[in-house]
Parts: sequence; C-alpha cells; structure tokens
Amino acid sequence: MTTAKQSVVDTPEEGDDPSRPAAWQRLRSANTLWIGLVLLALCVVFGALRPEAFLTLFTAQTLLIEASVLLVLAVGMTFVIITAGIDLSVGSVLVFAGVVGAKTMEALSPGGDATDAGWGVIAAGLVVSLLGGGAWGLVNGLLIARARIPALIVTLGSFGAALGAAQLITDGVDVRTVPSALANTLGSGTSLGVVPNLVLLAVAVTVLGDLVLRTTRFGRHTYAIGSNAEAARRAGIAVTRHLVLVYLLVGLLAGLAGFMSLAYFRTTTISGHSTDNLNAIAAVVLGGTSLFGGLGSVLGTVIGVFIPAVLTKGFVILHVQAFWQPIAVSVVLVAAVWFDQVRRRARNRS
Repeated sequence: MTTAKQSVVDTPEEGDDPSRPAAWQRLRSANTLWIGLVLLALCVVFGALRPEAFLTLFTAQTLLIEASVLLVLAVGMTFVIITAGIDLSVGSVLVFAGVVGAKTMEALSPGGDATDAGWGVIAAGLVVSLLGGGAWGLVNGLLIARARIPALIVTLGSFGAALGAAQLITDGVDVRTVPSALANTLGSGTSLGVVPNLVLLAVAVTVLGDLVLRTTRFGRHTYAIGSNAEAARRAGIAVTRHLVLVYLLVGLLAGLAGFMSLAYFRTTTISGHSTDNLNAIAAVVLGGTSLFGGLGSVLGTVIGVFIPAVLTKGFVILHVQAFWQPIAVSVVLVAAVWFDQVRRRARNRS
C-alpha cells in the first residue's frame, strides 16, 4: 500500500517539495499567504496612523536589526519543531555562547582587555561561541534521541543549566570588554551605507536554512520524521542520528546568535534573553510551522519573526502602553495555533 509517508522515499512528482504531497503543499502555501497578509495589514495600519514615524529608513533599519538575532534562533527552531520537537534552552544557550566567546577574547588579550583585540582574537571568540552552543545542542540531541527523554524535559533542564553555567563563569557580572572592531563592523556597521551588517548575516543564515530545508535530503528527512517518525524509520531514515543533528544545528545557531548579540550590545547581557526561547517558538508557530510536526517553512518563520517586531515597534511609535504588547502578540499567537488545528484537520481529511 502506498502512503503519504512513503512519498519521502518515492519522491512524488507533484508539488514544489519532493517530500510532501501536493495537497500539503497547497496548505502550506495558503498559510504562508495568510500570515503574510497579517504582517502587511499591520504595516499598513501603523503606516497610515503615523507615516512620518513608521515609514522611515531609521525605523526599517532598527526593526531589521532588532529582529536579526531572533531570526537566527528561529531558523534553528523551525527545524526542531518540524520534527515535532521543542527546544526551550536556546535563550540560555545564546547567553552561554556569548559569555564563553567574550571570555575567550579576554583571555587572548593583553591585560584581559579585549577592547583593542584584532580579528584573530575575534575569530577565536566566534569559534568558541559556536562550539559552546553546539555542545549544548549535541547534549540535548543525545538525551532526546538516544536516551529517549522527552524534549520538553531535556531542554527545560538545559535552559537552567546553560544559564547557571554562564553566571558561574562570570560571577553573574556581564563581560563588557568587547572588541571595538567587532562592535563597529558587525554590531553597528553597514554595507552600502544602508544595510546593517548584522542583518546581512541573518539573511545569509536564513537563505541557507531555507535551501537546506527545501532542497536537500536533510530537509526531506526532517519533514518525514515530523510527519511520522516510525514510518520514517521503516523507510530507511536514520531517525536517531537525524534528530541529534537537528538539535546540534539549533545549538550552533544559538551560538552564532550569542556572538551577534555580543557584537550588537557590546556586552554579554546575561539577564537580557529570558524570553528569547518563547519568542523564537512563537515566531515559528506564527509563521505556520505546526507544533505537531511535519509542516512548516523558513519563509513562514521570517514572517512570524516580524509580526511581533512590527507590533512592538508600532505600539512604541503610537505611545501605546507596553503592557498591551504581549497581549496583542498572544492573541495573534493563539489565532495562529487555532489556524494550525483547522489546517491539520483539513490535511487529515485529504
């Protein structure tokens, strides 16, 4: 008997993604269009109410910069949630990666002051940040995929452990000796005098993540495992190995996000990322990725990242009380989950 799960191996001719039936492709495209229209409507409303403040180059630049770090986290989270998993630790891993990267640059600088450090020291800090993030991702993946401990429990534990480790390393005090070359080039630098370099890096990560998810075997296997892990295993996919790699990927991206945050804020901001994990999950779900796995896209995640960002920026410009911002985001998030339920029932009927 031929099933939808077997299409992972058989590679159907219909649809723009060989791992999904054509009907599921239409559902995904419809959801991306719907959430895109929501984002467009928000921009139109805020632009009409305060065009002199909202529709400016400065607002666009700050909006893009503020969303860049979250976007890198959300790209990794997209892969995890498509496999029907979850990672609550990315915010703490981001902090840990920034701390070990900053401490490495301090250790390699004369007198422990990395302010005037060169690009060799900065490169070493980047490598250590990536390794620090990747290590937590690898631990999460091994415990989830091999030890079969629920992802919620494992990543909740990592959430506290990574943050605690970062505080132990720094005694709870932020590291502020960030190389000026890093801060001025990646943190606040621009290309062509307009596009922030931080945004360009986030765009590069997003494009690469989208290509991997849509066009590679790794992406097809990610969808297959989220649809039905047992069917994927019977189809010959190394499910355990793949899940470890997915959590390793999100750890590496959290490490990169930690280094980006370090460059932008010029400090480790240990207490400033307590909600990044929830914001990343919300962005992915708002973008149409199903919490039940098997359905989602990086393009949808990009839109999902900017919905709360635009809401927050618009409320600030309109001088709306900050207390309304999480309420508005929560309403949109619940609506997105409801839409996911409707879409899921439609998919099951098809």
